Amino acid sequence: MGTAISLDLADDLPAGRLHELAEETFAWLREVDARFSTYRADSEVRRFDQGEVLLSEASPDLRAVLARCADLWGDTDGFFDAYATGALDPSGYVKGWAAQVASDRLLVAGAPNHCVNAGGDVRVRGLSAGGRPWRIGVRHPWDETSTCLVLTGTDLAIATSGVYERGYHVLDPRRGAPATGLRSVTVVGADLGVADAYATAAVAMGVAGIGWLDRLAGHEHAIVTDDARLLHSTRLPTLPTAP
Repeated sequence: MGTAISLDLADDLPAGRLHELAEETFAWLREVDARFSTYRADSEVRRFDQGEVLLSEASPDLRAVLARCADLWGDTDGFFDAYATGALDPSGYVKGWAAQVASDRLLVAGAPNHCVNAGGDVRVRGLSAGGRPWRIGVRHPWDETSTCLVLTGTDLAIATSGVYERGYHVLDPRRGAPATGLRSVTVVGADLGVADAYATAAVAMGVAGIGWLDRLAGHEHAIVTDDARLLHSTRLPTLPTAP
């Protein structure tokens, strides 16, 4: 998926079982990468986009992702658009979705205390190894060595979309041009795939994304604007510091 992924298992389980759970989690994430990577010519998503795989022949995961992306397109007034670049690229949903599924599987497997971090899209459940709620730092958009926010909780899906690593790469699908105005958007909810898509959509909206996020039910958010303002919803479980 073009990013680093880390896993923190905090349950007091035998070392062999923890190793097994980790291997199963990373095997799932490698499967997602093989199927959905837009960088691999042989991935299912690329082959589908090229017409080599019909929808009726697609895997259940690909069909589910395409259906969810269509729903999210409607939910975001078209600003989350898997075809914004002209080619199919559901990455703005897939990374969070994959980490969410990994977390769901760990929960079912008897590991309710964990943190899955997929390149800054983070799903935490339960307590850390120290028996305390998880603390998740949101990267400072101008200083990679520090944070602008620290979030804390026991059941959080936290997705951040920003332009500080890849530049203005999120397209405004209505203008067909890179979106500007928001340096970083973090969305907190219950489902990481949805939070990931909403964060991407808000960046694509530019400054209009601020008002859209304020009206978004069931989610909290934090925004750093291009002019270095830090804005966040009042119920965000955070310990803020100035950007």
